[in-house]
Amino acid sequence: MNHEISHAELAEKVFEACHLTGDFLLRSGVRSNEYFDKYRLESQPEILHQIALKMKNLIPTGTEVLAGLEMGGIPIATALSLMTGLPICFVRKAAKDYGTCQFAEGARVQGKNVCIIEDVITSGGQVILSTNDLRATGAGQVNSVLCIINRGGDEAEKKLGLHQLKLHSLFTKKDFEK
Repeated sequence: MNHEISHAELAEKVFEACHLTGDFLLRSGVRSNEYFDKYRLESQPEILHQIALKMKNLIPTGTEVLAGLEMGGIPIATALSLMTGLPICFVRKAAKDYGTCQFAEGARVQGKNVCIIEDVITSGGQVILSTNDLRATGAGQVNSVLCIINRGGDEAEKKLGLHQLKLHSLFTKKDFEK
């Protein structure tokens, strides 16, 4: 795909690529009869490219570093970096216990305005943990989160807001309702 497709066309492609039905346990601890398997869309170059084309316009002005969360946020952050020239920090769920022993690798975040990049957000739990880690390490500002799918709706936005985080989503569950 050399041209940018519409938001509705991309929503259809994303849904077809990654929407599953069944019985799933989410990271939040909630059981769901549907699941968005982001790896099924992040592994398809054409879809990932289209996602990045749309998401680059959602990156808040003044962002200096993209922080891709392990593991699903990393391919998105990489695609966005290639399109925007912004450096990336790769954020682990926990610091590794060998080598540099860091939880954040790549671009330095100290004193920088950082935008967290995630794939699918339901409750925002991991985003909040990673935000706290980045803030504790001296990131200048961490107040924006950008995701492909906000499946948690207003509840996720409110929860993140309590931690001074503004959520920017490419899609919400409503985009996939027929």
